[in-house]
Amino acid sequence: MHTNQAAKHIFNSIFATLATAGTAMAHTGADSGSHHGSFFDSLVSGLIHPLTGADHLAAMVAVGIWSAVALRTAWQAPLAFVAMLAVGALAGFAGFEPPGVEPAIAASIVVLGLLISWRKGMPLAGVVSLVGVFAFFHGVAHGAELSGGAQLASLAGMVITTAGLHLAGVGLGRLVLAHRHRVRQGVGAGLTMLGTWLMMQAA
Repeated sequence: MHTNQAAKHIFNSIFATLATAGTAMAHTGADSGSHHGSFFDSLVSGLIHPLTGADHLAAMVAVGIWSAVALRTAWQAPLAFVAMLAVGALAGFAGFEPPGVEPAIAASIVVLGLLISWRKGMPLAGVVSLVGVFAFFHGVAHGAELSGGAQLASLAGMVITTAGLHLAGVGLGRLVLAHRHRVRQGVGAGLTMLGTWLMMQAA
């Protein structure tokens, strides 16, 4: 009982932080131009960038949680996300800006939140397709914001941090959420509400 209450307090704090983090930081040059410097500056910018917006942070952790609580193999969704994030980032570096990037990013959080709440799995093709599409839009946003400087260093940093966030989500899912129905549903509902709020902001 005490464990459930502690977990709820932890997740309430996490989502309160995410909701007030200021999503614009990840989409308005939060790196203050440091990515135009050296290889090291670009690497650091890439490492930090996924952490500077609630939308990216929540989606990447959510992929890991969903993998842990609903999928037969926990590495499939994170691997697909990282791969397509890299593809999207390269497209963003090249100046590709498809319409609807921000709504798609927000929608990814809504969908992942629902999948976590329902503990809903799907075949490998569905996992790769769903996560891949969302990851591409996340990558495009990152690439557009980090264009210039040593782009491969920025990309390497993004991939490292993204993989770390996925691993954190997998660990969180396995340790707490997989065996606590109400906590898992609460986390899923929190993600869904956050994504819905972000979609309203992007509209």
